[in-house]
Amino acid sequence: MLPFATVLLAELGDKTQLAVFCLAIKTRKRLQLLLGIVLAFIIADGIAVILGDFLARIAPYLVKTVSGIIFILCGLITLVKRDDGEDRKYDVRNSFISGFGLVLISEMGDKTQIVSGLFAAKYNPLLVFIGAVSALALLSAVTIYLGKYVIRKLDEELISKIAAIVFILIGILNLLNF
Repeated sequence: MLPFATVLLAELGDKTQLAVFCLAIKTRKRLQLLLGIVLAFIIADGIAVILGDFLARIAPYLVKTVSGIIFILCGLITLVKRDDGEDRKYDVRNSFISGFGLVLISEMGDKTQIVSGLFAAKYNPLLVFIGAVSALALLSAVTIYLGKYVIRKLDEELISKIAAIVFILIGILNLLNF
C-alpha cells in the first residue's frame, strides 16, 4: 500500500502526467493511448524493481542508507523545483506509440522509477511492482478520461508539497532502519 500511495502522490502534477494530458486532448483513441502508457510504466518500473531487489540482496545496509538519502533528496528537489513554463506540443498519429514512447523516455530515471526501485529493495518486489504500476495506470486513466475536470479541482503545488514531505519522511525512516 505504501508504494501505491507514494507513487500516486509523487506522480500527481508530474510533467509525465501533464504530457499524458496533452496527448489525451489530441486523440480520440484514448484506450490505445492508455495501453501504450501502461506498457511503458510496466517496463520502466519493472527494470527499477528488478535492480532494487538485486541490490538489496548483495548490499542491504548500503541500499537502506542510499535509499534513505535519495528519498530525502527527491523530497527536497520536489519542494524547490520550479515549473519552466515550457509549452509542450505533440503530434499524435498513433496513440499507442506516442503514449508508450513519451512515457518510457520520460520515466527513465524519474523519481517514481527510482522510488519503485528503492521500495523493491526494502519490500516484496512483486507487491511493489504491482502497487507502483497500479498507481501509475490509475492516475494515467484518470488523466486521460477525466483530465479536463480533475485538473481544475486540484492544486498542483499543494500535491507536490505533500509528495515531497512524504518522500522526506520515508527517507528519514529508511535511515533510522524502520
